Parts: sequence; structure tokens; C-alpha cells
Amino acid sequence: MAPTVRSNPLRDPRDRRLPRLPDASALVVFGATGDLARKKLIPAVYDLFSRGLLPPGFVLLGFARRDWSDGDFVDFARESAEKGARTPFRDEVWDRLAGSVRFLQGSFDDDAAFDRLASTLEDLERSHGIGGNAAFYLSIPPSAFPVVLKQMQRTGLSSAQDSGGWRRVVIEKPFGHDLASARDLNALVDDVFTPSGVYRIDHYLGKETVQNLFALRFANSLYEPIWNSQFVDSVQITMAEDVGIGTRAGFYDETGAARDVLQNHLLQLLALTAMEEPVSFGPETIRTEKLKVLRAVSLPDDLARFAVRGQYEQGWLAGERVPGYLDEKDIPPGSRTETFAAVRLGIETRRWAGVPFYLRTGKRLPRRVTEIAIVFKKAPHLPFDHTDTAELGNNQLVIRVQPDEGVTLKFGSKVPGSAMEVRDVAMDFLFGEAFTEALPEAYERLILDVLLGDATLFPNNAEVEESWRIVDPLEEYWANTTPHRYRAGSWGPAAADEMLAADGRRWRRP
Repeated sequence: MAPTVRSNPLRDPRDRRLPRLPDASALVVFGATGDLARKKLIPAVYDLFSRGLLPPGFVLLGFARRDWSDGDFVDFARESAEKGARTPFRDEVWDRLAGSVRFLQGSFDDDAAFDRLASTLEDLERSHGIGGNAAFYLSIPPSAFPVVLKQMQRTGLSSAQDSGGWRRVVIEKPFGHDLASARDLNALVDDVFTPSGVYRIDHYLGKETVQNLFALRFANSLYEPIWNSQFVDSVQITMAEDVGIGTRAGFYDETGAARDVLQNHLLQLLALTAMEEPVSFGPETIRTEKLKVLRAVSLPDDLARFAVRGQYEQGWLAGERVPGYLDEKDIPPGSRTETFAAVRLGIETRRWAGVPFYLRTGKRLPRRVTEIAIVFKKAPHLPFDHTDTAELGNNQLVIRVQPDEGVTLKFGSKVPGSAMEVRDVAMDFLFGEAFTEALPEAYERLILDVLLGDATLFPNNAEVEESWRIVDPLEEYWANTTPHRYRAGSWGPAAADEMLAADGRRWRRP
């Protein structure tokens, strides 16, 4: 019989300075032998365990089609942790974790395999004292979501009432491929699990620099007074990748850049940037403010000019020639899938009326970078000669999400010398220099939050549906167009530069 766990009477549950430990529980990973599990999930579990953030009764249970034993999966997991863990790999730590690693072989349409899974979780209640607590991570293709969810419903795996503990499900993006499919999937998930037990994961929201937006805006009196249309000229949100599609040809050619990144990552960053101050730092209050922003987003009237998509051709990147998208393995000839998307959006609120939000994402761009740039209006009067300020641009506040995580403030300063010459300079804050602790991986924070039952950083179904409301008209317009071509190693098609030039602006070069 599992020992009774009592809370510490000296511990204030509101005190976030001390680490919170989840209840004893199992993390069941469907698709446990895939790339996401190997590169992110298993290393994140090791890092959490290494930092003492997982309870003694924690179990990692892999589910996949490979005909493996527990020992085979333990070897796979060890190799994954050694290669991908952020914290130093230590044999003694792994030996303790390995004793709680299990594997089940089966396919998603195999009733017997899911029956064994239900039986295994019952056994773990006796051996590890998990108390009926389990989180199910769907690290699988979106097309497999319905069959797995129905299997969990059939076997009672999704029922907290039947298990006597809590049951949660983690669903990776993309959540549907348009508004109609997202609504269908939402209805199915909410029917199988309770709405509070559904965690739609967007790993960008787990990044420290994204969460720092809350602190930057709401813990300081410096920025909030100027965080509005009176002072802000425009906002640019960029997610650039220097890699191509890798081994994801089948998924990517059906999805494209807008559905893969714009619908989730970029619109979530937009919502966090533009939201009003929440009344408290809780899941529902933050979701409410983000949802207000997404509902206020407006598309440009002229989509031909202000919604641009592109597809990379062969070019040079980091000194190497790289193939074009149509030359990538398994990409059909003549594919019109976009690898670059840029759009100008508005937010119809008093705070942001008239401020354009420029969003762009692309593959095979010069460097990997994600950033949010707040571009401020120029001073209404400059008492300097024009030649004195020829090299002076707009003030900018840049939140660097990755890499080189931190914040840059760009402003004008006098150049030393006898002449009055004003030029742009920058002040930098780097997480790596200001804090001794290394930044945790996004998946560490998000997996821990799932086990703790903290939904603050997870979009709900209303946010997902509003995001599709924004993207669906773009996809409908683009369906009858051919993407602009751009050379690999450039910053996208010329049409994207022309989009900003039409407004008298230009893209910031990260």
C-alpha cells in the first residue's frame, strides 16, 4: 500500500520561490520512439529528474509499435538523455530514473495493446503508488489523434473518476488544419477528457524569454505607459529558421509555413505582446486577456499586397549550396506549399488602433532567430541639423526569444567628438550573463506544468479556434496563388520587403 503523503505545514503554497513537486504519477508517451521523444521529451524528463523536480513515484511509460522490451527502451532513453539533456549526465541519476522506465508495444488500432496499457497503469498504482494519476502525451501524427482518443475512452484510461486520480492529455500542434477540423477535434477531446484535463502544447510558450514578457511589462513601471499606439509605430514578430524541411516532407508539404508556425507560435507571441494586464497571474485570467486580443485581430483589406508567401529555391547558406524546396526528398514536383509567410495584421482596440503588427516566418533564411521588436515612433521634433541625425533610426525594444535570449534597447546617443552627431546604440540584457542558472528547456517547464496541473502556458480551445479564424482566410486566398520564389540564404521574397515599403517601413535585420 502506498504511503500517505502529507503537505509541509511550514510551506506556503503561494510561494513560487521553492520548487513545486507534482503528485506521484505516470507520463505515458505515445510515439515514444519518434524524433520528438528522442530529442526533447526524454531529455526533458531526465533534466527534471536530475534537478529533483519529479516525485519519487514518477514513471515514464513509452508506447510505440516497435517490438521492444523494457530494457530496449531503457537503452534508447539513456542514449537520448545523454545526447539531449541540458544538465550534466550522471550515471547514478540515470540508474535511479531507469528503474521507473517502462515500455509497451502496440499500434494505435490494437485493442489488446490499450487493454494492456490500462492493466499496466493499475499495476503501477501498486508498485509505484501513482494513485491513478497519469498524463498522456500524444507525440504522434495529428491524423492519429482521433483513434488514440477513442481507444482511451473505450478502456477508461481518460476517466479520472474510474482511476481515482487525475487524467490529463497533452496534444501537440497543429491542432486541426482549419477552423472546422479544430472544432471537431475540440469536441472529441472534450468528450473524452474534461476540458480542464486537456493541454494543447505550444513549446514557444514554455521559453523563459516569452514568459519574461509578463515581467517586462507588468513588474516594471518603465514600459507600460508607452506600450500603446501613442508611442509605438509598429511591431515586428519574426521566427526565422536556417534549416530546410529535413525528414518532415510528408507533414510539411501538407501543412506549410502558415499552418505550421503562423497559426500557433506567432499568433501566441502577438497575443502575449498586445494583451492587457491580467487581474492575477492565473490560467483563466491570462487566457481571457489573450483571447480578447485574438478576437480583435483584423486582416488587411488588400491581401495581395499585405499577405505574402514564398518558397525557397537553391542557394548558399553558411558557405554551402543547399537545394530548393522542390528538390527536397519526397516533395512532389510543382508543389505550391509555402516555406515563407508574412502578413500585416491590425488589432482593433483602443490601445493598438492604427499600429500594424508584421508577422513573418520562413525556412532557409540566413540565421535561426525568433524575436519580438517593438518599434517606437520618432521624436516629434529634433533640434538637430538633418546631417547630425542621418544615422539615427527609430527607438526599438527587442525581445530575443532564441538564441542569445535577452532584451535589447536601441536608442540614439551622441558620438564622442567636437561635432553634434547622433547615432543608434544598444543596451543589452542577456539571460546567460545576468543569472547563474542556465535556462531550462521549454519542454521541461511544460511537462512539469502538466504534471502539476498548471494550465497557464497552454492555449485553450477558444484560442485555437480564434487563431484558425485569422489564418483560414489567408489559406483560402493563397490556395489560388503561386508562392513567390526566394533564394535560400536570403531574408525571403522581394514581395515581403515591398509589403513594408508600401507603409514606409522596412524589416528589421535580426
